Amino acid sequence: MIGLKVNKDTRERNIRRCRERHIVLPTFAQMTEPEGTPKQIREKLRGIGLWDVNPANLFRITWRNEPVESGGGFGEVNTLEFPSSLTGVPARIVALVGKWFPTGAHKVGATYGCLAPALVTGAFDSSRQKAAWPSTGNFCRGGAFNSALLGCQSIAILPEGMSQERFQWLSKIAGEVITTPGSESNVKEIFDKCHELSRTRGDDIRIFNQFEEPGNYLWHYEVTGAALLRVAERSLGNSARVRAFVSSTGSAGTIAAGDRLKAAIPGVRVAAAEALQCPTLLCNGFGAHRIEGIGDKHVPWIHNVRNTDAVIAVDDNDCMRLLRLFNEKEGRTLLAARGVPGEVIQRLPLAGISGIGNLLASIKLARYFELSENDVVFTILTDSMELYASRLAELEKAEGAFDREAAVSAWAGSLAGQRADNLRELSHPEKKRVHNLKYYTWIEQQGKDLRELESQWDQEEYWKGIQRQAPVIDELIQEFNREAGTTA
Repeated sequence: MIGLKVNKDTRERNIRRCRERHIVLPTFAQMTEPEGTPKQIREKLRGIGLWDVNPANLFRITWRNEPVESGGGFGEVNTLEFPSSLTGVPARIVALVGKWFPTGAHKVGATYGCLAPALVTGAFDSSRQKAAWPSTGNFCRGGAFNSALLGCQSIAILPEGMSQERFQWLSKIAGEVITTPGSESNVKEIFDKCHELSRTRGDDIRIFNQFEEPGNYLWHYEVTGAALLRVAERSLGNSARVRAFVSSTGSAGTIAAGDRLKAAIPGVRVAAAEALQCPTLLCNGFGAHRIEGIGDKHVPWIHNVRNTDAVIAVDDNDCMRLLRLFNEKEGRTLLAARGVPGEVIQRLPLAGISGIGNLLASIKLARYFELSENDVVFTILTDSMELYASRLAELEKAEGAFDREAAVSAWAGSLAGQRADNLRELSHPEKKRVHNLKYYTWIEQQGKDLRELESQWDQEEYWKGIQRQAPVIDELIQEFNREAGTTA
């Protein structure tokens, strides 16, 4: 559960800071239904860029931003449907698009889901503590951005092997950037750094560990889950049947949206995607890979494993080849020749590396379950190519120019050649196997309570207990805004 015990003195300091900076905090309901954004905030947004460090951009933490770089309002959920001419399967694969969040990635929402409850209860002191954001990619970017909007100091913690774009942007936003050894798969090294910071800096920092923060789970359950349901109800047509939700596990925040979808639409399967080079859930495997943003070699504390129906491993080589196919001239020319609509080709840069991984996992799932043209698989494009231009340059240097032969090979081998391999349906014992893997990371290494691990197997008390906290947190946010005098 999210701790909601109020520290009155710290809360008062946070109220004073927000009053001085004219900061209004959005509720979960407003991020889900942005029509509830105060009129004066909507007017401010007309003159503000999507990435501008302006407190009004807290209200752009929603899937329903108008897809423009500056001055946009709100509309329908941003989506991209991948046609059969691209995927090679009859099923409809529909992805939510993360590019149109501030920072260009949906993780900014998960960080707010962690930060806001701590702010309005006084569990975090924005006047003196630094907010530390451990991450394998976008979470620390979102945390640094939200910290800057609130005028508090931040520490971004991420592996040294992540893309140059992340570090370049963080150097301008985060108060401090700490790199840890390795790359995407080196999550334990991030945890070790957090322990060191707790030991050496004590109460001067507040660590928001996305892998264990229930606010991460709750934000996606409420906001991402509601976005999926809105698309299902308004945009797919009467003949559509939502069959599955596919998401890389990462911190296990995003996959929480599948809990919401499954509760509303009986029979929906939730599938967790990971890298074949590090198949932790698939077969207790380990290794290193290049799908940035889906940190692994452990099972996140906030992963509701009992509600996960399948695990799918994707080859990171396929992801990197499609990164070039979707974004380089010869690749796009080949896609057009294969009948992929020009409008879709123009929008393919909306998929970053992890988004491509989610697409491939969705194709595998559609093949495995033999889904038809009326069946819909939902997935997520967490970020876009805006964060990976340097990776294209690195691939060209390592592999040479992406000519027609390379494009045909990528199409045939990594897209048309996708099969339903490396997919495992999780029986009840299999789910328990994955759930039990939490013990080694969280009980032995991180000092969690074994009784809580055991209670996570109970859907009604544990996970629904977190879900029921959303309206309570919204009430706390509204009261906080009233006392700060910032309610419109």
